[in-house]
Amino acid sequence: MYNPSQSSEFSRNAERLPDGPANPYEPEVGQMPQNDVSKQDMDNINKTGTTIVGITTEEGVLMASDMRASLGGRVVSNKNVQKVEEIQENAALSISGSVGGAQSFIRTLKAESNLYEARRSERMSINALATMASNLLRGGPFFMVVPILGGVDEDGSHVYSLDPSGSSLADKYTAQGSGMPYALGTLENNYTDDLTMDEAEQIGAKAVQAASERDTASGNGIHLTKITENNVEIVGHQDVDELL
Repeated sequence: MYNPSQSSEFSRNAERLPDGPANPYEPEVGQMPQNDVSKQDMDNINKTGTTIVGITTEEGVLMASDMRASLGGRVVSNKNVQKVEEIQENAALSISGSVGGAQSFIRTLKAESNLYEARRSERMSINALATMASNLLRGGPFFMVVPILGGVDEDGSHVYSLDPSGSSLADKYTAQGSGMPYALGTLENNYTDDLTMDEAEQIGAKAVQAASERDTASGNGIHLTKITENNVEIVGHQDVDELL
């Protein structure tokens, strides 16, 4: 059978390919970025350690996070870290885990959200944004990132727990990070379905403070983030006592 790739200009270039001539109609699949980070290297990277909390209310979503970054939970490397970032006007992401991996992940998720809005002239729904985030975590090069995504759209208030395996779990309230067990106890004891945003602020601050009392990787203040359908407001508080 006649093969045009063997009797044309293309054939001379095809012969130079390491695996021989390829089918020009097949998709070309690239390789995911790799790293050679060892377990020993992991002990010396900046980690947020972290206690992060997300709470849904009828008025919106409240997210609370501490401000401490540490080296392996042993040495405090920064006392004023903002662990939550706006992704779009009605959604924010709070992060725990590797600082570098989280910063890269946030930049990528913001870019995807902006592209979606530019192409479709509408914001991505929070469910779609959570799916996008989980797909990026599962298939991307982001290293040890365990975030919480919170947002408000026409379907109401949403909080999602995400992890590096690509899971996306919706709940009325959640916590992540090294201080999670202590924070969840406070949330379990205080959460109700009819919380106001002000009440959620108090509960979120109490949850982070409870974790900071026992978790050496959490502390140095609290950021409280209020998310509504058209606004993300992030406020830092160095003096936690004024919130409680």
